Amino acid sequence: MDTTSFPTDLDIASAATLQPMDEIAAQLGIGPDHLEPYGRDVAKIDLAFLDEPTQRHTAKYVVVTAVTPTPLGEGKTTTSVGLAQGLQRLGKRAVVALRQPSMGPTFGIKGGAAGGGYSQVVPMERLNMHLTGDFHAVTAAHNLLAAMIDNHLHHGNALGIDVRNITWRRVLDVNDRSLRNVVVGLGAREDGVTRETGFDITAASEIMVLLTLAKSLADLRERLGRIVIGYTSDGQSVTAEDLGAAGAMAAMLKDAIKPNLLQTLEGGPAIIHCGPFGNIATGTSSVTADLIAMQGSDYAITEAGFGADMGAERFFNVKCRVSGLKPDVAVIVVTVRALKAHSGNYVIKPGKPLPPGLLEENPTDVEAGLPNLRKHIEIVRRFGVQPVVAINAFPQDHDSEHAVIRRYCNGIGVRTAVSRHVAEGGAGARELAEVVMEAAHEPTSFEFLYPLDLPLEQKIEAVATQIYGADGIDVSPAAARALKDYERLGFGGLPVVIAKTHLSISSDPSLKGAPRGWRMPVREVRAAVGAGYVYAICGEMRTMPGLSASPNAQRIDVGPDGNITGLS
Repeated sequence: MDTTSFPTDLDIASAATLQPMDEIAAQLGIGPDHLEPYGRDVAKIDLAFLDEPTQRHTAKYVVVTAVTPTPLGEGKTTTSVGLAQGLQRLGKRAVVALRQPSMGPTFGIKGGAAGGGYSQVVPMERLNMHLTGDFHAVTAAHNLLAAMIDNHLHHGNALGIDVRNITWRRVLDVNDRSLRNVVVGLGAREDGVTRETGFDITAASEIMVLLTLAKSLADLRERLGRIVIGYTSDGQSVTAEDLGAAGAMAAMLKDAIKPNLLQTLEGGPAIIHCGPFGNIATGTSSVTADLIAMQGSDYAITEAGFGADMGAERFFNVKCRVSGLKPDVAVIVVTVRALKAHSGNYVIKPGKPLPPGLLEENPTDVEAGLPNLRKHIEIVRRFGVQPVVAINAFPQDHDSEHAVIRRYCNGIGVRTAVSRHVAEGGAGARELAEVVMEAAHEPTSFEFLYPLDLPLEQKIEAVATQIYGADGIDVSPAAARALKDYERLGFGGLPVVIAKTHLSISSDPSLKGAPRGWRMPVREVRAAVGAGYVYAICGEMRTMPGLSASPNAQRIDVGPDGNITGLS
């Protein structure tokens, strides 16, 4: 394939002929009574569809994950879309359920996140911009709670909230580093109580992940009420329910809880819903999206953020506990250039030219990066799920490099396939689809990593040692106190999430491959009680990204005809 003449993602998406939404919905068994149009090419799905007296949850459940990401991206989303298209080419009813892209990365560095090439979700412009306004609803509900906190302080603080121990910040779906740390309440007395706070990006909001895990409007309302916004001076938690904010927040989110229906370039259904951060949250699409997909297809394909150490682990331990669904297959996406990067022989920096050697034929470097792939296969197998390795092929790849990956996987009994979905759409994913179908019909022995009645610290240690390969954990005094307090407050029965770098299986982004002989530091622990987990912070996590020196926002525009340009 001549990459110089290959059309842009936006060009491909703009040239597509979209199918009527009622026909897309019909593929899932969704009739007009449960379809709420948002323009011609997008619709919402009424959750009442899940109560229809039809046979439920008969689909094969496939999660797409990857090796440890590099700055180049390994293509989980486009592989998810390509796999769905490939299965449809084989005559199977397949649906893909994905996260909605955040406008922060769209205007920052990515320029869009709807797949790529001929394996995309369309309409691309709607998906990467406002879609149906779900992110705005999350932003508004989150900031309403923040406003009610400050209003409560201004009017006397009857709940006795410790102003120095308020954990609820504000959010915005724009990369803006200047808002990471702010002071509110400056000015006259009537302008509020002066205190330090800050902004996160909307995808980092607890409400975003809470919306992802809620199974009904009633469940959503209950979870909103459980949100802990801070603590009193004697260490008692203060919730959104205590402030009287949860009801209004639920009202603002009553439409956002409904998943969005779009389509692939080949006219298959795509359910797009929610978009929680992969570093500090689950990094998955919603439970309701998956339940709908399982009810209306032969194969339900979903994606989990970053590598198997983060996205898949949380998908298994957190999302599957909530949904009650058990995955049949985990597709591990790998690229030749990723394994070369994990060899440790190259330094790759975003926005910089690739090292010339990365594109040269070098099976030895691919082989040197295999320990990273091996570790992700082990992680998937630890949960009793069938792994399939998808080699996301690029034009610059060499057959000898693909052969290294195939030979290794064959040697350890793991199915593998080369997929060329970016260039060829569903036809290029045919081998992958066939392999996934084979694996999906084998028996599984899915199991969680830990029981919920295990103490929080032991759950964190189980993830660190059994998933990441750490020798143990080192808990700071502050984190130890927090864990003790959370057990006292009744949060000990929650699952855990580890907030760490996605650039290494370890907590140190400089450690490549499959690191050994290291210990994981736990410097801080926080509770996302509404979402339903406790998360340990093991490194510096930026929850409000900044823009680069040349952000993609400078290249996005709209013409007189209303067509958007600059998305990629």
